[in-house]
This record gives sequence, structure tokens and C-alpha cells, in this order.
Amino acid sequence: MTTTETMKPAIQQKTKEVEEISALISQYKNFGVADLQKVRATQLQELKKKLKKDVYMKVIKNTIIKRALAQVKNKQGIEKIDPHLAGSNIILLTNLNPFKLALLLEKNKVKISAKAGDKAAQDVIVSAGNTGMPPGPIISQLGAVGLATRIESGSVWINKDTVVAKKGDIINERLASVLSKLGIKPVEAGLTIKAMYDDGVILTQEQLHLDLEAIRKDIETAYSYAFNLSIAAAYPTPTTTPLLLQKAHTDAYKLAIYAGIPTKETIKDIVRKAYQEMKSLSDAIAKKDPNAAPKLAG
Repeated sequence: MTTTETMKPAIQQKTKEVEEISALISQYKNFGVADLQKVRATQLQELKKKLKKDVYMKVIKNTIIKRALAQVKNKQGIEKIDPHLAGSNIILLTNLNPFKLALLLEKNKVKISAKAGDKAAQDVIVSAGNTGMPPGPIISQLGAVGLATRIESGSVWINKDTVVAKKGDIINERLASVLSKLGIKPVEAGLTIKAMYDDGVILTQEQLHLDLEAIRKDIETAYSYAFNLSIAAAYPTPTTTPLLLQKAHTDAYKLAIYAGIPTKETIKDIVRKAYQEMKSLSDAIAKKDPNAAPKLAG
């Protein structure tokens, strides 16, 4: 058998795979590429199982992906995702909104132990307390990463809560070893979307990242401004109408009192107001001429 004949099955297999992937990409509304770095096989299988109704995932060589994308005819501009295909990737095919998918993947990330060169997902805080470890080399190891210790009841204790790494810091080998011994897992592992094709637009990882807490605060602020403006402008809505009616009643009541317009509701306050004004006038007269001040009852 010649070399060419030996290569034919492999070429045919790749060609078939390219056609299958191209057909799949054409079927789904959105196509994305996620980074496989630090994703464990068991975690990936669990994620595939959990999201199988909404997302088709498959690990494919970048060369196959590029060839498949070149054959897709119903998604204009999808080839612009090519620059994001470096490294180890998994393709994501879905009809979900890209931002919803990004949130789903973010929710399914897990914390893992750090290795040298990993990046801290959040501020890494070592809490004060008993490490459960006996005195020995661990004391110098803890001190080397900035942790003050003491020995108590035969164990090494950490004196105070200490930030040993800020969010985004690269964790060195010494700190990774200490954190592992303390059972602290500062690294997030899971799928991170590198880029997503959505109706002719390529959305990057940065664009797909949503700070839900910041968005919630922005919505609350916008609602507060809109509510206050509606009240100030007397613009009735189902939300503002009860308060507008209360405000209108209060304003009308104050105006009736000020103008001396008697009603069943205002008469008592009008009389009370008249009495207070009369008393104030009487007191003022008395200060100037005690004999001239009229005698008031009660």
C-alpha cells in the first residue's frame, strides 16, 4: 500500500469531520469558542450533562474549526472569530442569548487549589485561627508569605486575618504550597468564553462579562431618579399615583389652612392656628405694654 493510499482514510475522516461541524454551526443561532485551560475532564463532562438541553459542546482542533467556519454560508462575518482560536478550545453551539450563556458558565465555575503561575480569582484572605498543624517548618513557611503566627495548645495559630494576594495577582510557588496546606482554593476553574458570534457580531470575553451587582445598582438608581421626577412633575403612573394623591391632599389641606378656608377637616386646625397667632400677638403686646395686653382664656 502506498503512502498516498494510507493517507486517504485520514483525509476522508478530517473532511467528514469538517462537514459535520460546518453543518452543526449552520443549525444553531450562535457559535462560540471557550478556553479549556484549567478545566478538568470530570468537570467538563458534568457541565456538558447539565447544559446539554441548551448548549452543544465539543472539543475540536483549531484547524478543523477554521475549515468548518470557512464552509458556513449562512452566517456572515463568522470568520472574524478566527483570531480567538489560539490555544486549547472547545466550541459552543447554542440558541441562547450569549450573555445568558456567559452567566450560566460563570455560575458553574468551581474553586480549585492554586499552582505556581495561577491568577487569584478574588482577594485571597487567610483567616485568623488554628491551622491544626503542629509546630515545625510550617511556621517559617507561613511567615514567608506574611502570616504572623503563634504556638498555642500544641498547634500553630494565625494571629489575624491577612490578605496574602489581591484579585488578579499571580500566585507564586511558595504561596501556592501554603494555601494548599491550609485548604484554601483561590483559583476558579471552568469554561470562559473567548469569543461568541451573534447575528453578524463578534462579542469578546470582556464584552460578555456582566457585573450583575453594578447593573442592579444602576437600575435601582435609575428607578429612584425616574420615580422622583414623576412625583416632581405630577406624572401619574400605577406606582406614583397613590403618593401623588397623598401629596395633593396634603398640599390642598395646607393651602386651606393658610387661606382660612373652613371645611369639616380643616376647621379645627384653622381655629387652632388663629388662636396661636392671637396668643403670639398678645405676648408681643405684653412685652411692650403689660397693661395693654388683653386677657386670654386657657
